[in-house]
Formats: sequence, structure tokens, C-alpha cells
Amino acid sequence: MILKLKDGNVKIELFPDIAPKHVERIKKLSSEGKYDNVVFHRVIDGFMAQTGDVKFGNSSNNEFDLRRAGTGGSDLPDLKEEFSDIAHDRGTLSMARSQDPNSANSQFFICFKAAAFLDRQYTVFGKVIEGMEFVDNIKRGDDANNGSVVDPDKIISFKSL
Repeated sequence: MILKLKDGNVKIELFPDIAPKHVERIKKLSSEGKYDNVVFHRVIDGFMAQTGDVKFGNSSNNEFDLRRAGTGGSDLPDLKEEFSDIAHDRGTLSMARSQDPNSANSQFFICFKAAAFLDRQYTVFGKVIEGMEFVDNIKRGDDANNGSVVDPDKIISFKSL
């Protein structure tokens, strides 16, 4: 898949054999254009960039509310976890969730560097194979405010190859 950001395109390899339901969800939402114009609402330097709130985080729809971005998801049901032994290394894409392991829906994050403390607790569904330098350029959030971003960068589009 291609994740188009303001600075360039990021090529993503998905892991359908590892996380089939999560990959299916990402493909469905992206094919419907649900990720287009969705902001990176939580970005923590040296950790990760989180996006994918298709309800409150889409800067082009009438429900956009940056204060609520990160609290919404899609209209689809939450997904059962598909944890694996794949490490949360630099460039890993993984599903965000609440405390409930079976609460992933549409939000995901990209790791800036290894985060072993997330291994086997979050569903890894892909990795960046080209363009990580563009992910590195995503505007960082305020460390004192859990990574919340003022005037955040956004996904321009997320499409299959």
C-alpha cells in the first residue's frame, strides 16, 4: 500500500498471514477513502505517530474535532486481537486500542524506533519498506500533553498499489 504524506510516499507491506482481520480492515477503510485527510493526532518523538481516527480525526468532514481525535473509530465492529511474535521495530505498523485487547478498530501507529514493551500486546499488521524518512518528518506533539499535536500533519491518501 502507499501512504501519501505531505513530504512524500511511504510504501507499506501488509501482513495478511499474521493479522488477516486487521489487514482486511485497513484495506477496506483505505479503499473507501476513510483515511484520506485523517490527522496524526498523537505523535511522540522517539516512539510513534498515531493516526486513523476516521470519525473525529478526518480534517475534511463535519465531525472533525481535534480535541476528540483519538477517541473515535469507524462504524465497523471492533476487532479481536491478532497478537504475534513480530517485534515492534522501527517502521512497524500496529493497531491502536484501549485497555481492552479486543478493541482495535481503525486507529493505528507507526513506530519511530523499536518499542519492545508493545510486543505481543498490540496487533502488528505491516511495516514501512520505503519512505521511512517521510514518516520521520511528521510533526511531533507536546510531550507534556501525551503527544497531542497542534496543527497536525495528515494522511493525504492511503491506497493499495
